[in-house]
Amino acid sequence: MLNRLLSHDTPRSRVLALLLLALLLALVFTPFALPGVKALNVAAKVVVFTVLVASFDVLLGYSGMVSFAHTMFFGIGAYGQAIALSQLGPSWSSVGLGLLAALLLSAALSLLMGLFSLRVRAIFFAMISLAVASAFQTLASQLSNLTGGEDGLSFKVPALLSPSTEFFDEPLWGVTLDGRLLCYYLLLVLAVLAFLSLLRIVNSPFGRVLQAIRENEFRAEAIGYRVVVYRTLASMVSALYACLAGAMLALWLRYNGPDTSLSFEVMMDVLLIVVIGGMGSLYGAAIGAALFMTAQSYLQDVLRVANAALSAIGGEHLPVLTALVSPDRWLLWLGLLFVLAVYYFPSGIVGRLRGTSP
Repeated sequence: MLNRLLSHDTPRSRVLALLLLALLLALVFTPFALPGVKALNVAAKVVVFTVLVASFDVLLGYSGMVSFAHTMFFGIGAYGQAIALSQLGPSWSSVGLGLLAALLLSAALSLLMGLFSLRVRAIFFAMISLAVASAFQTLASQLSNLTGGEDGLSFKVPALLSPSTEFFDEPLWGVTLDGRLLCYYLLLVLAVLAFLSLLRIVNSPFGRVLQAIRENEFRAEAIGYRVVVYRTLASMVSALYACLAGAMLALWLRYNGPDTSLSFEVMMDVLLIVVIGGMGSLYGAAIGAALFMTAQSYLQDVLRVANAALSAIGGEHLPVLTALVSPDRWLLWLGLLFVLAVYYFPSGIVGRLRGTSP
């Protein structure tokens, strides 16, 4: 049953299976095991970025295409929710209409990009996608009447997902059962369903053709597969799931702006997570997102504790070491962790655990 649920793409490593099980249990029980706003926000980001990175891996890992426009579709999904909920009011019909409009726009744009760009070489497709993404970000910033411009849009969500809605008077295990908690579990269920459906897609005959094109597109074309058609379809599938991830993020934050979903920093985070987790395996998206988001959120706290401990034992005599473990240096340590991850796991964490070469 589990084998069929995973589309016959099992972890194929006991350690990886345990890591995935531990991650799923951690996401399920985080609200109760680590009560607090920060832990819940980190867990929600892991959930959203798992879907976003998995959708990008369909392009990069399974199809061999590099696109810098992925966050554009992420932003379309987020803006779809933001505009619908702010203009039409906080109702479920607004949520559905915003998501539908965003999915249709993402499908249309990805189809156009695929038809016009995928006939060129990979590097030129990457440059075209970067230009399109930059133009869309500029457009979103300038259409202030619709998108809120640089300030973005804040909006209310349906009452059932609002933090002000409490389902029980008494907390459960010290945690208030409110709309915020329901929103988190709604995102978690959506992420699991999206992940399982993506697994089904990449392990279908369609996914096998994508992998064949990735390995040798000329051979795939020679035996009768229309490379442009398959790559265009892969681009559309990837865009639709990225759009869904953007809508999930907007519902959680109840805000969206250019820096939240359209910035180049988000695209770089996605690329880093794919490399850390491992390309060509959707499990790498889950593992990489969990590690990266946790490090990004808690590395400053770890350095703050280390700095305080060093100061307590006479750190003033070691100014260089004290400066290195300063909380302001967290980006330096994050970059170092990334370099070490690439050095020791050249095929990604999942690739290393499965025993595959880069």
